[in-house]
Amino acid sequence: MVGSKKVSHVRRVNRWGYIFLIPFFTVFVIFQLIPLCSTIYNSFFENYRSGLKQVGPNFVGLENYITLFTNGDLIQYTKNTLIMWILGFIPQIIVSLLLGAWFTNPQLRLKGQRFFKTVIYLPNLIMASAFAMLFFTLFSDSGPINSILLNLGIISQPYSFMSHTGAVRGLVAFMNFLMWFGNTTILLMAGMMGIDQSLFEAAQVDGATGNQIFFKITLPLLRPILVYVLITSLIGGLQMFDVPQILTNGKGDPMRTSMTLIMYLNNHLYSKNYGMAGALSVMLFVITGVLSIFVFKATNAKSVK
Repeated sequence: MVGSKKVSHVRRVNRWGYIFLIPFFTVFVIFQLIPLCSTIYNSFFENYRSGLKQVGPNFVGLENYITLFTNGDLIQYTKNTLIMWILGFIPQIIVSLLLGAWFTNPQLRLKGQRFFKTVIYLPNLIMASAFAMLFFTLFSDSGPINSILLNLGIISQPYSFMSHTGAVRGLVAFMNFLMWFGNTTILLMAGMMGIDQSLFEAAQVDGATGNQIFFKITLPLLRPILVYVLITSLIGGLQMFDVPQILTNGKGDPMRTSMTLIMYLNNHLYSKNYGMAGALSVMLFVITGVLSIFVFKATNAKSVK
């Protein structure tokens, strides 16, 4: 009798848990699951506008996917996206690790830590579009950067930053670095402060140097946070849109070398080619999943070793 009362009490408690989960599942189904299924469904149809004429929707099977791979655009734009993400992520993770180790080192006894933490996080609060407009103005042919270089005699004529592949990719990567290194620093600091200080004290007693402590203790124990940062940054990098879109006026110049996957998707949506946009969205989902699994497996394999 007592056992049946306990079971009924547990069921009543569990019931409230399921009730509180209903809003999440409702929002997930309406705003994520249904649009995802609709996108996959539309990817198998020819559905676009040619002038004032609407073509489709006509079922074409895998033709949209075949077109994506045969014209070479998918591979090229994936390459562009990954290059700009890597150029921004490498300095981001290096600077964040250094700042995290600096701020969490109790021996330094740094003053004004809250102020500096706030300052490095502030760029993350600025809209990416505002950042892109600022850099577009600074690095234009008649902008302040060219004026300074001309007055210093470094260059004899204005340098067209927007006409050179390396310059445009470098600017996009630099802006992404500025916007996100503060957020990464806060995450890594949280991981570092969670490490037992007795480990560092024991290493110092054994005569370990600062570099040995960092590479032999801090980094291995930070692996879960580093994997999280790497995967989330990769997903965000594949969704890169606003900065290169505004910086290149949506054209991905020069010669589409700064065109990202989401910019390519936006072009299809703007031209109302919903079939190709659906196929590209599905491929972006697959690419994101494959790369995320690869990163997770690679880092997990190292930790096992």
